Amino acid sequence: MVSALAFFFVMTAYYIIRPVRDQLGGAVGSSQLPLFYAVTFLAMLVLTPIFGALVARFTRRSLLGWSYSFFILCLLALIPAFLAQDRIGARTLGVVFFVWVSVFNLFVVSLFWSFMADVFDSRRAREVFSLIALGGMAGALVGPMLTRLLVGLIGVAPLLLVSAVMLAASLWLLLRISVQRAQHGEGEQAVGGSLWAGVRELWSKPFLRWMAILMLLGDGVGTLAYALVADYAKAHLSAAGARTAFYANIDWATNLLGVLLQLTWTRWLLMRRGTMWALVLPQVVNLGLLIVVVFGGHGQLNVFGYGIPLLAMMMVGTRGFMYGMTKPASDALYTRVPRETRYKGKNFVETAVWRFGDVVFTSGISALVKLGVGVGSIALIGVGASSLATWIAGKAATSPDLAPEKGASSTQTPGEAVRS
Repeated sequence: MVSALAFFFVMTAYYIIRPVRDQLGGAVGSSQLPLFYAVTFLAMLVLTPIFGALVARFTRRSLLGWSYSFFILCLLALIPAFLAQDRIGARTLGVVFFVWVSVFNLFVVSLFWSFMADVFDSRRAREVFSLIALGGMAGALVGPMLTRLLVGLIGVAPLLLVSAVMLAASLWLLLRISVQRAQHGEGEQAVGGSLWAGVRELWSKPFLRWMAILMLLGDGVGTLAYALVADYAKAHLSAAGARTAFYANIDWATNLLGVLLQLTWTRWLLMRRGTMWALVLPQVVNLGLLIVVVFGGHGQLNVFGYGIPLLAMMMVGTRGFMYGMTKPASDALYTRVPRETRYKGKNFVETAVWRFGDVVFTSGISALVKLGVGVGSIALIGVGASSLATWIAGKAATSPDLAPEKGASSTQTPGEAVRS
C-alpha cells in the first residue's frame, strides 16, 4: 500500500533525528525542558494561523508540497550548525533543534494523518489505518537502527541529510496519491474558511474538546516519563554518542512494541470492538506502568542478565501504546468530522494544545524535583492523570457531534454506531 510506504518514510525521517534531539536534552537534564517546550509552544502559536491560512487557500497537493519541502530545506540548512556544535554549545543548539524537531514532528505527522482522513471514509479507515500505522512503525524501527549504525561511522551532522532524503521520498509518494485522487475528482479544492478556525472549533465542538483534554492528559504522562528519563541520562551517560545510542534503543523498543500491537490487538479492536476500546485500553496500560514506578522508583528489572531501568520501561510502554493503538484510533475518529476540522481543528489540538501541555507539565515536574519530591511521588500524579484519561477517552469516542459510523459493526458500542 502506497500510503503505508509513505508513512514508513515519514517516520524513518523523524526517528533518524529524534535521538539527535534527545541527546541534546539529555545533555542538560530536565531542568531545561520547560525552556525547550515554552519556546516550542510559542512557535506553535505563531505557526497555527499560518497553517490555517495555507489550508484555507491551497489544495491539499500544494499544501503537502510546500510544507514538506520547507522541512526538507530546513534539515539541510541545520547541518552546518551540528558541525559547529562544540562552539555553539549543547544548550543553545538544544533549544533551536529541540523546537525545530518538535515542530517537524507535529506538523509533518499531523498533516499526513489529516490527508489520510481526507482520503478514506470511516469504514475504510478502520480497515486500513492500523496497516498504515504499521508502515510508520516499521519506519520508526528502521530510523533508530540507522542512527545507531551510522552515528559511529559518519557522525551526527550527516544524519540530517539522510533524514531529508527519506522525507523527500515520502513527499513523492503522497503527491502520487493526491494526483490519483484528483483524477477521480476527490478533494482537490481548498478547504477554505477562517485561518483561526482551529481555535474556534476547539470551543464549539464537543469532540475536539474531549480530544484536547485527552491530549493534555496523555501528554502529561508522556512528558513525565521523558523528563525523568532525561535526568537518568544526564546522571549516567556523559558522552553525546552514548546518550544518542541510549535514546535510539528506547525508540527501537518503543516502536517494536507498536509494531506488535499493530499486528495483534489494534486492528482487531478497531474492526471488532470499535474505536472506544482502542482509545481506552492504552490509558489503562499507562495506569499500570505508573503504579509500577510509584513502588519501584529508580529501580531496574533484570531481563536476561541486563538491568533495564523501570523509568525506561515506562517510557517504552506509554509511547508504544500511544503510537501503536491510540493514534490509529483517534485518527480514525477524524474521518467522521468535516474537512475543516480534519485539518485545522486536528492540527491545533495536535500542535498548540500538545505543546501547551508540555510547558505546564515540564514546569511542574521541574519544580517538584527542585523541591526534593521523589520519582514515586511524581509518578503518583501520573496515576491520577491516567485514571481521568480513561474516562475522557470513552467520552471522546462517543461524542454526539461525530458523524454516524459507516459500516458500523454490530459489536460496536451504541454511541459509536448511531450518534451523529
